[in-house]
Amino acid sequence: MPQTTYQGGCLCGFIRYSAQGPAEKPHTCSCRNCQQHSGALTALWVEFPRERIEWIGPGGSPTLYRSSDYSSRAFCPRCGSSIGAVDDEPVTALLVGGFDDPTAPELKPDYHSFEDCQPAWWRT
Repeated sequence: MPQTTYQGGCLCGFIRYSAQGPAEKPHTCSCRNCQQHSGALTALWVEFPRERIEWIGPGGSPTLYRSSDYSSRAFCPRCGSSIGAVDDEPVTALLVGGFDDPTAPELKPDYHSFEDCQPAWWRT
């Protein structure tokens, strides 16, 4: 896969990042944590090894909230935008909607996690 730089950030620009690709494991998730973190019924994630993400905005790294026994949710302390999830493993998952260009073909999800958490009217 090609090396690509993905940049993005929060709504107000206080938290910004640069992630060196390739993007790994693009997927959607409908677990309850993702729903509450994003405010959406389904979140679109892509993963990067932690060492390939640089926090480049004036706010530095995002604020973290410990959401499970293996992961923390990342958000902007200023505007509240959801940024991603920082796992205890050396992995950070970023929400694709925060990318400056979320339309790259390689960001198309390969699978969907926790489909059973979607409302029945959402499933097709």
